[in-house]
Amino acid sequence: MKYKARITSLMIFAALVCCTIFLSSNKMQEAQDNCNTERRFPDIFPPEIPTSIIFAGDTIDLTLQDRRERMDKEMLSFTYSHINTMLIIKRANRLFPVVEPILKECGVPDDFKYLMIIESNGDPEAFSPSKAGGLWQFLEKTGREYGLEVTEEIDERYHTEKATRAACEYLKGSYELFGDWLTVAASYNTGRTNVTKRRERQKEEHAINLVLPDETSRYIFRLMAVKTIFENPARYGFRLRSSDLYPVIPIEREVMASGATIDWADFAKKHGLTFMQLREANHWIRRTTLNNKTGKKYKVQIPDRNALRYNPAETKAHNPNWIAE
Repeated sequence: MKYKARITSLMIFAALVCCTIFLSSNKMQEAQDNCNTERRFPDIFPPEIPTSIIFAGDTIDLTLQDRRERMDKEMLSFTYSHINTMLIIKRANRLFPVVEPILKECGVPDDFKYLMIIESNGDPEAFSPSKAGGLWQFLEKTGREYGLEVTEEIDERYHTEKATRAACEYLKGSYELFGDWLTVAASYNTGRTNVTKRRERQKEEHAINLVLPDETSRYIFRLMAVKTIFENPARYGFRLRSSDLYPVIPIEREVMASGATIDWADFAKKHGLTFMQLREANHWIRRTTLNNKTGKKYKVQIPDRNALRYNPAETKAHNPNWIAE
């Protein structure tokens, strides 16, 4: 009897050990499965780098080692800076219809609309740490040199049409000096004097072959990267619908404002707008009042009030290539 009892006890103990091992094995497998699940990440692919790009009518070869890798860096930056890149495409739908005709009229290549984008991210209110303002990021001194009024109350660096014309004048002046549009773009970032000195010292004509400050070196490739992505956003993962874009807000009429003192809040109310709505159409108005001792007249744009409450479904894409099928 004692022998049988001992055998039974051993069998029960063995069964318990087996159960424990089985349960432990299952828990370990479950833990491993959970670990594997937590470590799963979405696939990330580097963007395709073109072998060349046409900028302002010139074909830029991107097969050279340094060019390809500099382009790769900026393509990666824009492709995976999802919020910023998506936002600048949305804003461009509103800005390009205004800016493109001015560039054409002034004889500046259409591709310089992308320079405006990388300067300000398409934000009419952009203001940099160096105190450059507006879509084209003019410094106060440079803005005044090119005919823009720049004060605490009126700042035409934020006037889309006037600032674009001033930028065109600057760009054309640079082209007369350098004879190459990509070098013109580099000089917009680092200054004509700096580019001129580096061309002389390095015995190179074109900015793409120059050793430039890192910001400027990146600048010209950022310009080309933005153009590449804008030409086909879906290829780089940006799948937009027309309703995602920001529509142009039509201008109902233009009104002249004058007087020794202009209260812009009162002016806005008179035309059925809030001061905020008036400023959205006229970013160059910087204060609620203007001390206008000279009696200068200002042309103020009055937006279509009905269009301010727009239906996204009715928004039209300025460029059909921006819309994913």
